[in-house]
Amino acid sequence: MKTGFLILAGLTFAALAPATTISMVPIYEPLSMHGTDVDEVITDTGEALQATVMSRPMALTGAFPETLVEAICSPHKIPTNNPNYKIIETNLLVLCNIGVTSELSDGGLKVRFDVSKLSIPANVDLTSRQVLKLAIVAVRKTLEEYQKPQTGGLMVMIEIQGVDDAKSSLRDLSAKILLPGGGG
Repeated sequence: MKTGFLILAGLTFAALAPATTISMVPIYEPLSMHGTDVDEVITDTGEALQATVMSRPMALTGAFPETLVEAICSPHKIPTNNPNYKIIETNLLVLCNIGVTSELSDGGLKVRFDVSKLSIPANVDLTSRQVLKLAIVAVRKTLEEYQKPQTGGLMVMIEIQGVDDAKSSLRDLSAKILLPGGGG
């Protein structure tokens, strides 16, 4: 009797457990190339920097496209076969303490970069403006991939938050981007 009840309770719990979909998706991230022997490269922002925007696959679940945007600030340790490469973190958003949130509404997708705790490490030879430009490119490229199978366009509103007097010039990086659907 007790065993039957436990089985019934277990089946009831399993039936009530929410189903989740796990999707394998490309996430673009702004990455520092410090610690490598690579000279500066021309980035998607048109500048020669020791940084780049690259994708990596991630298995994600949650609300899309919001989850995609928030994933660009995931910690990223680059795998290596060289014992001399000892860099633990390469994601510039993590290194520079920039937060990312997003919210989808009828008007489109709001992406907010929080720069209130922004701090550029000494070994990262970039300005806060360069880091944010790379982050915006990462958002755009990630969402372009998401939009390929979509039939409608997506309005993306980028906001820079947490700006104080010293960082007030970063506000002008706020932008609106219309990403077309791929017609999939």
